[in-house]
Amino acid sequence: MKILALLSLLLPLCLIGAHHDILHFPGHDDPGKGKTIVLVSGDEEYRSEESMPMLAKILSHKHGFECKVIFSWDKTAKYIDPNNQMGVRGWHHLKDADLMIIGTRFRQPNPGDAKHITNFLNDGKPVIGIRTSTHAFTGNGNFGGKIPFGKFGPDILGEGWVSHHGKHKVEGARGVVEPSNAAHPILSSVTDVFAPSDVYGINALTSEDTILMRGAVTKNLAPDSEFVDSKNDPMQPLAWLHPYIAPNGKKGTAFCTTMGSSVDLVSEDLRRMLVNAAHFLTGRKVPKQANVAYVDPFYPSFYGFIREKNYWKNLDMQPGDYGLGKSPSAPDPKGTPAWKYRDFPSSK
Repeated sequence: MKILALLSLLLPLCLIGAHHDILHFPGHDDPGKGKTIVLVSGDEEYRSEESMPMLAKILSHKHGFECKVIFSWDKTAKYIDPNNQMGVRGWHHLKDADLMIIGTRFRQPNPGDAKHITNFLNDGKPVIGIRTSTHAFTGNGNFGGKIPFGKFGPDILGEGWVSHHGKHKVEGARGVVEPSNAAHPILSSVTDVFAPSDVYGINALTSEDTILMRGAVTKNLAPDSEFVDSKNDPMQPLAWLHPYIAPNGKKGTAFCTTMGSSVDLVSEDLRRMLVNAAHFLTGRKVPKQANVAYVDPFYPSFYGFIREKNYWKNLDMQPGDYGLGKSPSAPDPKGTPAWKYRDFPSSK
């Protein structure tokens, strides 16, 4: 029995070694068994390279999903570099995925990689998009000759890039449940959602979309901050379900939230909403109160662009650095406000 226990601990590390350019956590005998999630990081500002591994650990080790995290690499493919818009590697893992969770910003996949994304959508498989996924791709390419890269947000998630409705790095966001949809399974035990990233402007959702939560602009980045009344009439949609039509005409479903900075995910109920969405979209029963406690302590860095020369080269982050038993802590980018609330729940 001791040998089996040791092997169960070593297996995830072996799998990381077998797929050195991704982070791979196997599933197990829990409700998510038999379902695979590919989590796509790759954005210059909101630190999805930190948040996706953390979410993958929770989804795998507490809910049984097999999880594969793919990253944006530098041009030489030697280290993780979120600033390289053409650097995401591992799109082919979507072939065996049941769900994609994407948090990219303005990525430019090559034609071969775009085909993997197209095939995934053409199967009508579900998508979860966070924060900058509303503008996940850019460039002259397209998916299946039908959806230009820049239309992924509007066509697949229901909305593209519009605006910062709240003042960036000054005004936060408080989630407010949409009363008419309060009983939706994705909102099970979700009551207290706060994010220090601001509310996005939304203008493309229609009656076909199911708004689950709206975002109230708050006066500052403190969780107990008051609302900015002038910006909250009406409140912008913050989380919703969108029925999409794939390039081949097949129908699928996406869940999107404009929250999703790594520091946003210190919010337990924001993590719970994403985990609930993963269960719901893969046809699993949503837990009454999903366990979303961190597998390893989580120390997110604040959001912001990092433009210092050789920053990512010197940091030299590899997928294994985010693996089991690892809790990396990156420096905050220049211009980070004095926000004292990041660390209080980080080790829970």
